[in-house]
Amino acid sequence: MIYYTGIIAVLAVVVTFLIRAEFANNRKAIYRIKPVASSLLVIILLYSFFRTGCFRADITIALLSGLILCFGGDMALMFQSPRAFRIGLVLFLLGHVAYAIVLTVFNGFHSIDLISGGILLLLGIVIYRFLYPGLDAMKVPVLFYIIIISLMVNRAVSLFSGSEFSHNQAVMLTTGALLFYISDIILAVARFRVPWKYNRISLAFYYSGQSLIVMSAGFFC
Repeated sequence: MIYYTGIIAVLAVVVTFLIRAEFANNRKAIYRIKPVASSLLVIILLYSFFRTGCFRADITIALLSGLILCFGGDMALMFQSPRAFRIGLVLFLLGHVAYAIVLTVFNGFHSIDLISGGILLLLGIVIYRFLYPGLDAMKVPVLFYIIIISLMVNRAVSLFSGSEFSHNQAVMLTTGALLFYISDIILAVARFRVPWKYNRISLAFYYSGQSLIVMSAGFFC
């Protein structure tokens, strides 16, 4: 646990500098700092292998597939071009799909999932209708993205009804998925509806959410 505290503290400092660089639009600093921040997430996940009796190799490796896709999305979004944005969108979409598949394969479906699914469906409709006027050619991709990220959150909430993951893991994964969701919504609103200079504060939500998701791999105890 001391290791997690230390690495999270380092990540928090790195992300603070990254957000500062984003606010200043310092591209050189962003290109240096962001790969470090995203690499720290991989290190946190892989550390679960050293948590004797508290990890499962199959789940750690499965989560790694989603994290690597998100890593690619992080790198793509460093570059300010429509093509880079589309690549980043696809990679993050695939990352959400990977996370959703992992949670579904190991936890299954439960009847209570319909409740969280209904709530997320209504929320997704509200968000999409708000974004719609500014989407132009991105109407279908953004709709699909909202559906997939909502599914990921739904699969995380479902963990409270299963027995494969511990209660602590359910809390970590659900909170992490929600923070990830918030991060993406902030970005979408700023890009398609209400331009906001400080929208990159979303990185604080993103890295917090991903940290909880990857840390959960080491808490099967």
